[in-house]
Amino acid sequence: MSEAVTEGFRVRVESRYLAHQSTPAHNRFVFAYTVMMINEGDGTVKLESRHWIITDGRDKVEEVRGEGVVGEKPVLKPGQSFQYTSGCVLETTFGTMKGAYRIVREDGTYFDAEISPFMLMTPFASLGGDILH
Repeated sequence: MSEAVTEGFRVRVESRYLAHQSTPAHNRFVFAYTVMMINEGDGTVKLESRHWIITDGRDKVEEVRGEGVVGEKPVLKPGQSFQYTSGCVLETTFGTMKGAYRIVREDGTYFDAEISPFMLMTPFASLGGDILH
């Protein structure tokens, strides 16, 4: 699990390996991750976009940018939360993800809420050294 707070916007992520969707013989490893975001600030905010940095076990990096999350741009009043689950496919038994959400305040100003690095790992992964980048 990873957790970060940026300007009163908390992002917590948990990941899990999906063995039933994976095909290890073909180097296809599927992971799900669940994100919980909580507006702990004083004003209403809107998640506008996302930026993910995905690094596999061979240090291959893929960046993903897009509007919203799972087809939504949630608006969160103070104290409100939003949760969603999405997925990632790697060619290795482990990797990491990190990134940021662009968060827009009611006055049009914005900040990038950090998504701390978290592991994507099969139960049979073999790790060598520090792979959190």
